[in-house]
Amino acid sequence: MVPALVLWLAVCLSGTWAVDRGNFKTCDQSAFCKRQRALKPGQSPYRALLETMELTNTRLTLQLINDNNKVRLLLELYRLQGNMTRVKINELKPLKPRFEVPDVLIQEPPTEPLSLLSKDENGVVLSLGAESQRVIVSAQPFRLDIMEGHEVLMSLNSRGLLAFEHLRMRKDTFSYKVTSTVASVWDNIKWVFSSSQADPEAEKKEEADPANQAEEQTAKDDEEKVEDGMWEETFKSHSDSKPNGPSSISLDFSLPGVEHVYGIPEHADTLKLKTTDGGEPYRLYNLDVFQYELYNPMALYGAVPVMLAHNAQRTTGIFWLNAAETWVDISSNTAGKTVFGKMLDYVQGSSETPQTDVRWISESGIIDVFIMLGPTPYDVFSQYASLTGTQAFPPLAGLAYHQCRWNYNDQEDVQSVDVGFDQHDIPYDFIWLDIEHTDGKRYFTWDPHKFATPKDMLEALMVKKRKMVAIVDPHIKVDSNYKIHNEIRSRGFYVKNKDGGDYEGWCWPGNAGYPDFTNPEMRSWWASMFAYDQYEGSMKNLYTWNDMNEPSVFNGPEVTMHKDAMHGAWENRDVHNLYGFYVQMATAEGLIQRSGGVERPFVLTRAFFAGSQRYGAVWTGDNAAEWEHLKISIPMCLSLGLVGISLCGADVGGFFKTPSSELLVRWYQTGAYQPFFRAHAHLDTPRREPWLFGPENTALIREVVRQRYALLPYWYQLFHHAYHTGHPVMRPLWVEYPQDSATFAMDNQFLIGRDLLVHPVTEEGARGVTAYLPGKGEVWFDVHTFQKHNGAQNLYIPVTMSSIPVFQRGGSIIPRKVRVRRSSSCMENDPYTLYVALGPQRAAEGELYIDDSHTFNFEKKEFIHRRLSFANNILSSINLAPDAQYSTQSWIERILILGASKPSKVTLKTSDGQERQVEFEFDSSMSVLTLRKPGMNAGADWTVALQ
Repeated sequence: MVPALVLWLAVCLSGTWAVDRGNFKTCDQSAFCKRQRALKPGQSPYRALLETMELTNTRLTLQLINDNNKVRLLLELYRLQGNMTRVKINELKPLKPRFEVPDVLIQEPPTEPLSLLSKDENGVVLSLGAESQRVIVSAQPFRLDIMEGHEVLMSLNSRGLLAFEHLRMRKDTFSYKVTSTVASVWDNIKWVFSSSQADPEAEKKEEADPANQAEEQTAKDDEEKVEDGMWEETFKSHSDSKPNGPSSISLDFSLPGVEHVYGIPEHADTLKLKTTDGGEPYRLYNLDVFQYELYNPMALYGAVPVMLAHNAQRTTGIFWLNAAETWVDISSNTAGKTVFGKMLDYVQGSSETPQTDVRWISESGIIDVFIMLGPTPYDVFSQYASLTGTQAFPPLAGLAYHQCRWNYNDQEDVQSVDVGFDQHDIPYDFIWLDIEHTDGKRYFTWDPHKFATPKDMLEALMVKKRKMVAIVDPHIKVDSNYKIHNEIRSRGFYVKNKDGGDYEGWCWPGNAGYPDFTNPEMRSWWASMFAYDQYEGSMKNLYTWNDMNEPSVFNGPEVTMHKDAMHGAWENRDVHNLYGFYVQMATAEGLIQRSGGVERPFVLTRAFFAGSQRYGAVWTGDNAAEWEHLKISIPMCLSLGLVGISLCGADVGGFFKTPSSELLVRWYQTGAYQPFFRAHAHLDTPRREPWLFGPENTALIREVVRQRYALLPYWYQLFHHAYHTGHPVMRPLWVEYPQDSATFAMDNQFLIGRDLLVHPVTEEGARGVTAYLPGKGEVWFDVHTFQKHNGAQNLYIPVTMSSIPVFQRGGSIIPRKVRVRRSSSCMENDPYTLYVALGPQRAAEGELYIDDSHTFNFEKKEFIHRRLSFANNILSSINLAPDAQYSTQSWIERILILGASKPSKVTLKTSDGQERQVEFEFDSSMSVLTLRKPGMNAGADWTVALQ
């Protein structure tokens, strides 16, 4: 085992940064994927046994039978509140229970009534209760269509690719080492015995009884060909014992009228998912991929099995609730057509409707799929949030700037970096410590020489209203002198190997055990370890980073855990993609508990699953200091936002390699407009604090970090909204402009909320960029120059190194705090500047949200939430939460109205009835009206009238 770790470290330290694709399986090397993909579209062997149908008020059940092997499945169909349909398919009588994913859904989804419209020998038609929506279950071959009026919204098994590998007894269960000769003799003995006991009538009854399907199938399996990889599989030097045999599942979905699908992160690929015909499917299997490749469907650190489909008429979604290794195939009948071919179709009046077909393949578990029927993008976001929850509301500091590297050397180094930010007048909120801060990679500890007095270090940061994040990974050093290890072992909380002993593998500490985070008792114990009296040296301004939680096992298959390792009763095969989800869950709960339930946690995770948004932040992993990695950070974060994970970012500057000063500046300019804003770098790279690249570049970085801090009120308001709705914070343009096909594949620019459009400069040596400003009849204002531009145009923008093209939508009001200080907490009571960008109707609106920025007290109605509205030359602040109670010392210092006319006077009227004149300036060249020091409290009612 040592050589594997040594080799891995040697590659790390050699400066050779490239993924070894040979470490990771292709579909052909994954036996179940290869088997499933060998099935070609055609008539399905499954038919619905309509005589078994049972319909209650909320649930349809009926049996499906595979006419090839006579195995029966049970189909369940539910209509869920919020315009969703749930379909579950499992074996009718499995030999043993199959894994069903727990803890991801926030509740058992509430149902709505189903009603029978018609039934005949061909199938069943059910009303879904929403307008003219109905579901048609066709009997032979089995197919399920969801329709609205005469339109098919989605079809299941229309290509006949439903395939459900039933659990079975292994042919040679008698002895795994039995020879073929002995096996043959044993078969003959069984045959003779069964023949001597034969009863024709009993056989008929047995054949007709579904309860005997498993036994009947065992006999049939004896005659079936046992393919390679069904009962054991080897990849490189690793063997997977597969004690339960083949258990994979597959189902296809057809999406008529759809050419654009998105989601299923995490992949380093374009926002619009590509067709996989003739190539590799997209893979969902949490893996530690060492410097990942771009623009391919390889699995990465996280897996969210959610896909969105969009056209100009509708948005829908598919949530495939399965935590096993999963592959997703995408095909399209419009893929590969040239523009000429499409024009020819149009001229010739082709009736061909574009269609995207999607096939999901998972190694184990059951089919449990939620079909989210929109119809708008925001409906789909709300539907998914109702199932798995919304983005955790981070403390305000979590949205500020984070400074990290592997590693800050010691306490003196931390102090020096902290002082450097002050000396160069660059704000930051968090400094981070990687694995070297621990005592020999023992998490929850500190290096006794380099970090001998961690509380002194933390107190020094606290004085400046700054914070720290320290890494706590889920691989535990096997060391009898290490308290954490001893506790986990004594409580039996480690994952087990297939033989029942503690599973061990190699990671940063050397030989390591892996806690079983699927066990709620283990999670509860882990959470208790964050208590101040357990995690020695920790304080309330210390937060947590969970890395390597795929989990990473340096000497394991594909650098992760063996699939036949055991988490309680379940194999890692069944639960693998949940591991990081559970680690972050337990850690976040620990940070909440240590404060008595008062403080909001901040936890960053590398591995994630559906529902991980409830527990904190995600980043895109070990990227590289290359321009293409800068570009790919945009679609990677956009994809995460579409599936609920809004708090996403990429390592600014790139983790591996060394950025040029130009790339570093451009990355800061991009990262400052992405939700999670952290610089990070590899141990083997030169230091790259923002002031180490010359005064000119320091000034450029300082400016964009200050832009981020000025916008924190807007970011915070958006995350408050995301917490309540599930709407993404960083979003593709098509979300806001769903009928504008020009936006459907666009992923080099994005929106923050609905009111800021950002087109980062991501090309080396760029002298200009072309930004698309959407919205016919809308206007957009350059936030730096206030120049107004019309929507629905491609705008060429000359750029210099100081440029980052950002536009505010006409019709919006955005609050900022332009007095930037050393950290966000230092700005708590500072005044606001309101940027009012008038739309074509000379109106605008926005919001202002204020709370204490770090506790859960907002859930006790301790906050300010106000609507800012401009209409008929009156700007007003209206209380959106009259039952909430909170006060602020912040006031409105300045108001800029973009696209304004010059008034003769400006009058402020406050809630106590007082009126007074407000000083103003008007820039006629840019039509910008500036109101200076109106002075009203940010939480009060007031109106400003232009006359």
